[in-house]
Amino acid sequence: MMKLKYLFIAAVALLTVSCGDDDLDSQSIFHDEVVEQNDFDKWLQQNYVDSFNIQFKYRFEYKESDTDYNLAPADYDKAITMAKLTKYLWLDVYAKLAGKDFIRTYCPKILMLVGSLAYDDGQVKLGTAEGGLKITLYNINRLDLNDPGVDIDFLNKWYFHTMHHEFAHILHQTKDYPTEFNEVTKTSYQGPAWINLNDSVTCFKMGFVGNYASMEAREDFVEVIATYITSEDDRWNYLLARADTSYHHDIPDAYKNYVGKDVNGKELLLKKLEIITKWFKESWGIDINELRREVLYRSKHYRELDFKDISVNEDNEKK
Repeated sequence: MMKLKYLFIAAVALLTVSCGDDDLDSQSIFHDEVVEQNDFDKWLQQNYVDSFNIQFKYRFEYKESDTDYNLAPADYDKAITMAKLTKYLWLDVYAKLAGKDFIRTYCPKILMLVGSLAYDDGQVKLGTAEGGLKITLYNINRLDLNDPGVDIDFLNKWYFHTMHHEFAHILHQTKDYPTEFNEVTKTSYQGPAWINLNDSVTCFKMGFVGNYASMEAREDFVEVIATYITSEDDRWNYLLARADTSYHHDIPDAYKNYVGKDVNGKELLLKKLEIITKWFKESWGIDINELRREVLYRSKHYRELDFKDISVNEDNEKK
C-alpha cells in the first residue's frame, strides 16, 4: 500500500493531466464532505457526544491521520464493536465511580480508530495520544470476537491498557502525584534504553511492571495503574512473586547493578501501588481497588453485549 501522501500527490497529478482541453469545473474536489448520518452515527451522538462530550471517529479522515504511516480505515462492523466495548469497559467504569461530569471534564475529546497497524522504527504502535485531547487506536480490523485469540488479554494489550495509561496521564497532569513516587526506583530508570530491557522478570525485579515503565517516572506511574487495574489476581500475584528476592532468576549482566541483594522488586512495586492508591483517593475520590474490581467484572461479561443493536433510545433523545 502506498503512503497516503503519495496517493494525494498522485491524485493531483492525475487531475492535471486528464483535464486537457476540457472546461475546468469551478467546484473544488478538496472540500469537507457532508456525510448523511447513519444509524451508527446517531447511536454515537447519543452515547458518546451527548453522554460524554466525546467524538468517536471511525471514518478515515486525512486531516486526522498520521501521514507518516501506511494506514487503512476501520471496518464499519469492527468500529461498532469497538464503540460498544470502549463504552462498557472504560467510560462506563469511570462514570459509575466518579460520575459523567468527571468523564466530560477530563477524558480525551476525540477517540479515533484506524483499521491497520502502524509501525515506528520496527516497533508496532499500540496507540497514540495527542496532548490529552485525542487517542488513536490501531489494528481495529483485527477485532473479531469470534476468533478465540481475541480475548480480554488481546483487548487489553491492543486497546484498553493504552486507554487507561493515557487517561492516567491526563489525571496526574491535572493533579500531580507525590514526588515520593519518583524516589522509589530513582536510580533504575533507563531513559531511551528501556527498549533494550526485554527480559520481563528482570523488569519485575527492578521494580517495574514492564520495560516501558522503566523509561521514566511518569511512564512508570501510569503503567502501574494500567497494569494493576487490568490484571486478574493470578496475573498480578505472578508478577509480584517473580519480583521477589525469593524467586531465582539469572539477571543479564547489563542490569545486575540494578538488582542487588538489597533490592526487592516486590516491595518496590507494592510501595508504588500504595502511593498511587492514596493519590487516587485523595485527589479524585476514587478507590483504585473498587475501580479494578469493576474493570475485571466487566472484563468477564463484555461478550454479553448486543453488538448488533445500535438503536437510539428516543426517550433519552428527547431529554
